[in-house]
Amino acid sequence: MRKMLRRHFLKAAAASGVFATGSTCFSNEANSEGSVVDQSPSQLPPIRMHVGTQRRPTDRETLEFCKRHGVDRVCGYPLDPDLNDTRQYWTLDELERTRDRCEQHGIALDMVTVPLLWSRSVDVARFSAIMLADDPERDRDIEHVQDMIRHCARAGVPAFKYNLNLLGVLRTEPTPGRGGSRYPTWRLAEAGERDRTRAGIVNADEFWERVEYFLDRIIPVCDEYGIRAACHPHDPGVPPEGFQGVARVLGTVDGLRRFADLHDSDHHGLNFCVGSVSEMLEDPASEVYDVVRHFGERGKLFNIHMRNIRGRRDDFQEVYIDEGDIDVYRVLMTLRETGYSHMVMPDHVPGHPDDPGRRQGFAHAFGYLQGIMNAVGRA
Repeated sequence: MRKMLRRHFLKAAAASGVFATGSTCFSNEANSEGSVVDQSPSQLPPIRMHVGTQRRPTDRETLEFCKRHGVDRVCGYPLDPDLNDTRQYWTLDELERTRDRCEQHGIALDMVTVPLLWSRSVDVARFSAIMLADDPERDRDIEHVQDMIRHCARAGVPAFKYNLNLLGVLRTEPTPGRGGSRYPTWRLAEAGERDRTRAGIVNADEFWERVEYFLDRIIPVCDEYGIRAACHPHDPGVPPEGFQGVARVLGTVDGLRRFADLHDSDHHGLNFCVGSVSEMLEDPASEVYDVVRHFGERGKLFNIHMRNIRGRRDDFQEVYIDEGDIDVYRVLMTLRETGYSHMVMPDHVPGHPDDPGRRQGFAHAFGYLQGIMNAVGRA
């Protein structure tokens, strides 16, 4: 029976293109006598990745929800932090209490986010000096991030994620989806002219200067304390001339490559969003796997956002994880092949009036990822 199931799985996988050239997990090669030799699956590295989440708040209800759905590692958020006009980072006490709360539920606190560096537009973010290059407030805020890195090290939190953003997440009107859902959508042709943010005009050179200024002061502290810093791409990419007067330098694969090369450090990398990267590509269904492999082989993947899209650059919908153009099995197999060992988490799911907290959507995504990950682990 097991052999029959395995044959059925291999036939289905081959038919779906899982073993396509460039991301093959098994291959048949000819030996010196011309006979075909089946490459043993034991040659693959063991699976080391885990289903995770960044759902918040990190309270009893959320942690029990995560545990019920097989999620044992999270990006956490301290409850009721005393953030104010002079402090915008997590204290050691807040991190330790969050870690302890997670551990009480059998969950590891693998990551936190930086309160100063959300994905919001600068027009709604409380603190934007780092991205606006406002001095001396910029240096003050960078010192806050440095303090938080030290606190992460003392609390045993190995990583943080952050955004270097001015425009926030760009979308046009949502579109209808299955079962009455609404799909977040971006259609550049329908976006029209939007007012500039308070950042004004920021060209590519100016944006890179702000990125490098931040990294030059943060990554050495990450190296000193052994904390990984994971940056999220811009969502979505926009035309080369920019949008709302702003060049989105982390909205292309070339931009992400340049970013990754800015520091030769084991602690400088990406919160790699498969959805956002797919949104940068003309043919994401065929191109995204090589991008995953590029950064995975270089050890630059510190967290994976696994969402699916339908469409391409400048025209896409965010759909349920099982129905988009991206082959999730192939993404996870590529991650396994490159030795990825951190979280894979859904970050966006479609909304529905009957699911105001999107818990149904996330439960579906958790289960789907668990199933795919189990299949990858048995390959």
